[in-house]
Amino acid sequence: MERTKKDYLDPKRIVEHFDITKHNTVDLVEAMGKMAFQARNLHRAARIYDMMLSDQSCSVILTLAGSLFSAGLKKVVVDMIRNNMVDVIVSTGAIIVDQDFFEALGFRHYQGSPFVDDNELRELMIDRIYDTFIDEEELRVCDMTIAEIASKIEPRPYSSREFIVEMGKYLVENGKGEDSVVRNAYEFGVPIFVPAFSDCSAGFGLVYHQYHTSGPKVTIDSVKDFLELTKIKIEAVETGILMIGGGVPKNFTQDVVVACDILGAEAKMHKYAIQITVADERDGGLSGSTLKEASSWGKVETTYEQMVYAEATLAFPLLASYAYHKGSWKNRQRKRYNHFLSTEAQLQLTK
Repeated sequence: MERTKKDYLDPKRIVEHFDITKHNTVDLVEAMGKMAFQARNLHRAARIYDMMLSDQSCSVILTLAGSLFSAGLKKVVVDMIRNNMVDVIVSTGAIIVDQDFFEALGFRHYQGSPFVDDNELRELMIDRIYDTFIDEEELRVCDMTIAEIASKIEPRPYSSREFIVEMGKYLVENGKGEDSVVRNAYEFGVPIFVPAFSDCSAGFGLVYHQYHTSGPKVTIDSVKDFLELTKIKIEAVETGILMIGGGVPKNFTQDVVVACDILGAEAKMHKYAIQITVADERDGGLSGSTLKEASSWGKVETTYEQMVYAEATLAFPLLASYAYHKGSWKNRQRKRYNHFLSTEAQLQLTK
């Protein structure tokens, strides 16, 4: 008996997002601190993250890589934004566009299985992300929405951050995505950088926009991304990085310290650093290096750094819930770096 698309995309099996506000992991994580191996590493990482939030001079940069939001971690980041637990986000495009913006448009990810006929999925236009499913036809709507946004804004080079601001504005104006990272970041002034912006649905949408547009077009300036994040580092002075996975977001964020030095601007190494990963350094697969190795490049201090070798859907909710329920975020002042960059850009135009 042949299965239909509805058999795979079952509304009863929608991926639900973990809510750190409902699950207090403080006692659990504290108990893990009396264990060994990655349990104790996770406890130390959670305490370092709480230190970041307690440090009034510290700006927190969250980096995201891997298929995180399709797996149920979107609301963790939404709650971090709403509760002032993060000041800057650097991510892969798939997480922000194919997963968050996609769901903001009203679509969903579905629980599935890796033990299926992928040829059958392809014929039904269903894409598989390990053990979750996504409707390719709905993803095409996401692509075309990006093209629509591009067609309505001033044709010029944009940093990915600037374009994602336009995406957030689109969601607000159309009453969509109340629980979206893109929308909440827009509303709270949290910049989102996607250094490899074309490597996702945004790329398809912008290719469509450029192919079908005569004259000036919207383009993405990745160097402007780098410069904007470097300006944030200069303004922030003290920074802490919480890295989920590795990849481009990890290296991009660590490299701004070196960029500051090249520009002749005084900038300290990242004071705090945490990475949650399952990658191995021995074959170069750890997105370049451990945090200790990054210190040799002048990127990360080693006083408050912690590697956690654990899968993100297990470790990230525990750590974020711990920090949320410890409550150090309640005393922080919002940085609103989107507003800082917009103001600085206006000042540059008037010079």
